[in-house]
Amino acid sequence: MPTLLHIDSSANPKTSVSRELTRLFATTWLAVGEDRTVTYRDLHADPVPHISDAGLHYAPRLRVDVEAPDPAAEALQAELIAEVAAADAVVIGAPMYNWSIPSTLKAWIDHIHVLGTTAPYDTPDQPFAGIPVVVISSRGLTYGPGSKDEGLDHTVPPLVQVLGAALGMKVDVVTSDLTLVGRIPALDPFTEQSTASAADARDRVVELARHI
Repeated sequence: MPTLLHIDSSANPKTSVSRELTRLFATTWLAVGEDRTVTYRDLHADPVPHISDAGLHYAPRLRVDVEAPDPAAEALQAELIAEVAAADAVVIGAPMYNWSIPSTLKAWIDHIHVLGTTAPYDTPDQPFAGIPVVVISSRGLTYGPGSKDEGLDHTVPPLVQVLGAALGMKVDVVTSDLTLVGRIPALDPFTEQSTASAADARDRVVELARHI
């Protein structure tokens, strides 16, 4: 039974662009086959705690004597890792907050990126290698080549580095820019560009969901 792991991290449960797009992805993905299922984790409504012991960054065999994570924390980490390992595809809503990712999403990343368990350290093992993951990032401004804020996107690059380079997952990225148009009057001249970006994002989400 193909399983999608659907993760949201936006603090806005009602009008979030990233939530709208991850929901569109999940709905489209489910419609492809009757036997498909979704595991859903809302990191805002049910936040994962921050790492409570540095030892959780490492496989148990790699920990030093002073690192002794609480068994409950280890059990949660194992649960989160198992969710990814069991997924045939993953979609992650990653809105830009202050040029970076929401802290709730960072906490989740810290739990699933474990040296010697999910990321190579003393062995080359990458148990998540090849799992397709779609990162959907909504941003209030625009950060593409030639834009005034080019190079200030610290949301997508860290996720591509962790999920792709470290964990070996197959990463696709969808961005929806200028989502603050309509809320900040100074952005009114960018209404057409915002509308076009939103349409492009929806089209790309549907395309990816149908073919992953």
